[in-house]
Amino acid sequence: MTKHFFGDTTVLLGRSLRHITRSVDTIITTTITPIAMMLLFVYVLGGAIKTGSESYVNYLLPGILLITIASGIAYTALRLFLDMKGGIFERFQSMPIARSSVLWAHVLTSLVANAISLVVVVLVALLMGFRSSAGVPAWLAVAGILILFTLALTWIAVIPGLTAKSVDGAGGFAYPLIFLPFISSAFVPTDTMPGPVRAFADNQPVTSIVNAIRNLFTEQPVGTDIWIALAWCVGILIVAYIFANNAYRRRIS
Repeated sequence: MTKHFFGDTTVLLGRSLRHITRSVDTIITTTITPIAMMLLFVYVLGGAIKTGSESYVNYLLPGILLITIASGIAYTALRLFLDMKGGIFERFQSMPIARSSVLWAHVLTSLVANAISLVVVVLVALLMGFRSSAGVPAWLAVAGILILFTLALTWIAVIPGLTAKSVDGAGGFAYPLIFLPFISSAFVPTDTMPGPVRAFADNQPVTSIVNAIRNLFTEQPVGTDIWIALAWCVGILIVAYIFANNAYRRRIS
């Protein structure tokens, strides 16, 4: 059964990846939009923002990485929705394949596509002056956090992909997720915000994740931020996974 699952997932993963390579607009949107945002904040608004950091691009990059992921997972929901509407799920159910492989193929596609987008964004940030003295362990820790964050948001994306009634509904859920970094420490320190806004910013998941990544890049003590970030990612992942699988079982029953 395990071998059957992995084989089926691999085949379906290849199918999903081929669809992405044929959709240039998807690649452009998920990669160019965060880069454009980074260019805007660094070269237009960065001079007016005081962060205490020598380079604003160094301060900004962790938040841009999270926005890149939030932009990318919207297409996970969209691709899943289109598969559901196109009847491909019914066709798969009539074949001797592991049912869970259909969902996992979309999830792994999201991981691969977002990883490519993140690498491109980091390369552009390097051209813009981003520098990090972090060693291999710190970079691996950053990669681990980003993978967990991508998995958590991807399983959230699966839910509207299975339950939405329209294309707009399938992709529109991501807008609040893209907006969330703006009310966090991603662009400015939270101590510059009014009291109620700061209280929200300090206690939402993006701030702890951004702070942990930023401290890893600068080789600063991560303190409790990394554990809070991991707790948020794992907690969201578990809850989203349960709801997504329940929605999937209801949809194919």
